[in-house]
Amino acid sequence: MNWQEISGSWVLIPRRPIGVVHFLGGAFVGTAPNLTYRCLLEQLGKAGYAIIATPFVNTLDHAAIARSVLNRFENILERLQATNALGQSYLPIYGVGHSMGCKLHLLIGSLYSVERAGNILMSFNNYPVRRAIPFIEQLELDATLNLEFTPSPEETNLLIAKNYEVRRNLLIRFTNDDIDQTTILSPVLQDRFPNMVASLTLPGNHLTPLGQEINWQPSEIFTPIDAIGQWVKQGFSRDLNLLKQEILRWLNPVMSYQ
Repeated sequence: MNWQEISGSWVLIPRRPIGVVHFLGGAFVGTAPNLTYRCLLEQLGKAGYAIIATPFVNTLDHAAIARSVLNRFENILERLQATNALGQSYLPIYGVGHSMGCKLHLLIGSLYSVERAGNILMSFNNYPVRRAIPFIEQLELDATLNLEFTPSPEETNLLIAKNYEVRRNLLIRFTNDDIDQTTILSPVLQDRFPNMVASLTLPGNHLTPLGQEINWQPSEIFTPIDAIGQWVKQGFSRDLNLLKQEILRWLNPVMSYQ
């Protein structure tokens, strides 16, 4: 099972897929999801999920990005189905997003009629441009330009509240994530789809979904540095493995959260 580049997206197909995951990463790190999210996505692939990870370049027009990544995903999905690369049976489609990728999946589910068995939204944030882009205040931009994302955070929240159509959702936040806004999103989705939205708080931080396997090799004489290295390795692995387990538990239709 190896990554394939198809029409600018990265695709991972197990031998007998049981579902399809459309993955969208965070701003900037989402440009190479097969590398930045490799460990998590490959674990989902080993569990039987075909992965279509769509890179994107961040701009102020988030609605245009959402339209672009959806079009690319659907074109690749149609191509894979036409060649029987996914098998002949129906496969459920799940959206999985991290950080800005959450906002894009929410816009897709609010602006377009899409078929989704559910969405998994990790570390959602929906900040205005002056907080989302580091150092923008130092650029001394003309205040009359009124730079803001399209749609703005307020417009995005209204779109979700009125038009979001993906009923089943898993919201994940991490204990040490200071920029997470899941607590704002959760009641909006709960009001729209009561009893269909699950929320989890897991150990880790905003970068936990990007965790990679750390191959720390201690020296011949075990030193305090080796002890720290092993501790860091175990912490990263533990948080990432727990995240993977909870995602797979939710994806399994036999299991459910109350």
